[in-house]
Amino acid sequence: MKVTYNWLKEFLNIKISPKELAEKLTMAGLEVVSLEEAGRDFVFEIEITSNRPDWLSILGVAREIGAVTGEKLKAAVFKEPKIKAKEINPVKISILDKKDCSFYSARLICGVKVGPSPLWLKERLELLGCRSVNNIVDITNYILFELGHPLHAFDLDLLAGKEIVVRRAKAGEKMVTLDNQPRLLGNDILIIADKDRPQAIAGIMGGKDTEVTFKTRNILLESAVFNPVLVRRARQRLGLQSESAYRFERGVNLETAKAASLAAQELICNLASGKPCGYKCPSSPKISGAMINLEPAYVNRMLGTDIPALKIKKILSGLGFDLKMQSKNRLVVGVPGFRQDVKLPIDLAEEVARIYGYSEIAQTLPAIKPNVNIGGKRDIVPQIKNVLVGLGLHEAITYSLVDRDLLKKSGIKPDAQSVEILNPLSKEQEVLRPTLLPSLIRCLAYNLDQQQEYVNIFEIANVFSYGKGASGNPVSQGAIRPGSVDESLSLSIALCGMHSFLTRQGLIRDEVTILHLKGILEGLFNKLGIRDYDFRAQGERGVSIIVNQQEIGIMLNLNKKVLDAFDIKNKQVILAEINLGKISAFVNIDNKFSGLPKYPAITRDISFVVKGDISIKDLLTVITGKGLPLLRSAEVVDYYQGKQIPEGCKGLTVSCVYRADDRTLTEEEISLLHNSICSLLEERFSIKLR
Repeated sequence: MKVTYNWLKEFLNIKISPKELAEKLTMAGLEVVSLEEAGRDFVFEIEITSNRPDWLSILGVAREIGAVTGEKLKAAVFKEPKIKAKEINPVKISILDKKDCSFYSARLICGVKVGPSPLWLKERLELLGCRSVNNIVDITNYILFELGHPLHAFDLDLLAGKEIVVRRAKAGEKMVTLDNQPRLLGNDILIIADKDRPQAIAGIMGGKDTEVTFKTRNILLESAVFNPVLVRRARQRLGLQSESAYRFERGVNLETAKAASLAAQELICNLASGKPCGYKCPSSPKISGAMINLEPAYVNRMLGTDIPALKIKKILSGLGFDLKMQSKNRLVVGVPGFRQDVKLPIDLAEEVARIYGYSEIAQTLPAIKPNVNIGGKRDIVPQIKNVLVGLGLHEAITYSLVDRDLLKKSGIKPDAQSVEILNPLSKEQEVLRPTLLPSLIRCLAYNLDQQQEYVNIFEIANVFSYGKGASGNPVSQGAIRPGSVDESLSLSIALCGMHSFLTRQGLIRDEVTILHLKGILEGLFNKLGIRDYDFRAQGERGVSIIVNQQEIGIMLNLNKKVLDAFDIKNKQVILAEINLGKISAFVNIDNKFSGLPKYPAITRDISFVVKGDISIKDLLTVITGKGLPLLRSAEVVDYYQGKQIPEGCKGLTVSCVYRADDRTLTEEEISLLHNSICSLLEERFSIKLR
C-alpha cells in the first residue's frame, strides 16, 4: 500500500518530517518498508496486515497518524443532493441473493464530459502506481485510494433495459473484461449483469461492453458490498488481480461504501460537469456495531502499565472508537464498522499498547508460579519419560491397531476380551492392542536387523480390553461404543544386546540381563518417590513387580520360541510392562533437600558367604533394621561365585555407613553395633564371615 505525504496532510496537520513519521508508523504496527522522495512529495510504502483492511486507504493511515501524533482528523462531510422529480432517470436493480451482495447502490449522473484528468489528479494516481485513463475512471480510482472503497462506473446508455441484476453467472456464460481478455464464467462467480448479459465480475473487474469512454454521456456509479469469499474464489479461478479485489477480499465497510459514492459523485460533478439524475438502493442493512465494556484497570493489568484513564480514552477516540462512560471505572466502547478485527477487551488493550508505544512499557519477566500437582496417571507421564531418557533409553511410538499374527508370534492368543475391528482398513489393523509388548518386540527386532548391537527402548501408551459386562463382539472402525472398552495407560520397556561402556580399566562389554532391567525400574521408582516395591520370581522367566503389596506389572526373559518367531538369534530379550494407573496413587515427588551432615561417617564392610537361595533383599532388610538409628545405608559392593566359594553359595560384601547427627561416633560405639549385626546374620542366615 502506497500513500503520499501531501495527500495525508489534507486530512490532518502533520508537523513532523516524513522520515520521523515513517518511524512512528512502524513503531505503531504500520511497517513502512520504503520512503522515497518524488518531486515535492514523499511516497510511503506500507506493509499492511490482512486483518486491517481499514489501512488500505489514505484516510485509514491518516487516522492512525492522528492517534499517534495527537492531531485531530479532518473528516469530510458529504450531503445527498436534491434531485427534481422530472429529472430522475429510471433504473431497475435486482439482487438475487443478499448473502452474495448485502448492499448495492447506483448513482445516475447525466451529461458528463469524459476527458483527460486535471494534472493534480494524474500526479497523485501516478505516485501510487496507477495510470490515468480518463477523468471518470480516475475519480473512481482516486476515491478507492483515498477512502478505501472500490467503485465502478458503467456507461448507462449501454446497459440493456437500464437494468442491473446482481446474480451468479450461468454455466457457459462469457464476457470480455476491461483488459480485453475473454472470460469463461461459472455459477460460483458473482456478476453484475444487465437485462441480457454479464457486464462486470463483482468486486474484481468491469466488462468491455459498458466501459466509460470519451463518447459516454451518462453513467451509473456502482458502490456495493460483496461477499469476500466469493470475490476471493472468483479471482483465484479466473487468475485476475485488481485493487478492488484486494480490498473486497479483506472486507469493506458499509458506511464507507455510502460515503465513497457521495464523494465520487461530487468530484464527477466538479471535474466532468456531471449532474445527479437518480439514486437507487434496493435495501440497506442495519448497522449495529459491537459494544465492549472496558475497564482502564484491566488495560493496565494486561500491559503492566499505569496509563491514566484519560490517556486511554484519548487513544481510543483518536482511533475512531465511540466512547461512553458507564460508571466511574468502566467505559462502553462502540466499535466502528471499519474495525471488524476488534471483538474483545483484550483487542482494545492491544490498540492502547500500539499507540501508547511498546517502548514505553517496562520490560519485566512474567510471574511464573509453578503448581506441581501430580496425581492422575497422565500427569506422571512426562516425569517418567524424563527419567527413562536420563537413564539412556529411547522412546518408541507404535500403532494402537495391530494384526492378529503379531499377537500370535508374541505368544498372545486373542481372547474374548480382545477388542477386534469389524471392518479393518487393512490386515495390519485388526485388533486394538491389549499390550504394548508385541509392538515393542517387533520394533526391537527391526533395530537388531539394522545391525544395532544394543537396543533399549520404551513406550507409554494406552492398551485396550472389553470392560466388565461388555459383549466382546467386534466393533466397527471408528465406532467404538463409549464405556464399552477399557483403556489403561501402560509403560513397556525392551532391552537386548551387548551394552558397551568405558571405565578406568578400559572398555567393558556387558550383555543385558533381567538385572539391568530391575536396576532401571528401581531408578524409576526412586525418582517417583515410590518406596515400598519388590520383585518376586514367577516361574522360570518371569518376575512380578510389586508396589505396596499390589502386582502392577511383570518382567520377562523372552523364550526361544518367540525369539525364533521374530528371527532374533543368540540374544536375550528382556521385557517389562507396568500398569501406570495402579502406581499413580503412590507417586510422591515432593522431595525436600536436607542439609549437609555436620559430623563424619564411618564405613565398615561385612564380607561373608551365604547360601545361594537366600534373598539379598532379606539380608539388607535385617542389616538395616538392626543398625538403626546409626546405620544410614547398607549396600552390596561385591558379589562373587566361583573358586573358593562352595557350590550353591555366593560371596557378598556389604558396605555399612554409620553416622550420628549430634556427635562424632567413637570406635567403641561402631564396633559394638557392627558386631551385633554380624552376629544376627550368623544366627538368622547361617552366614560364614570371610
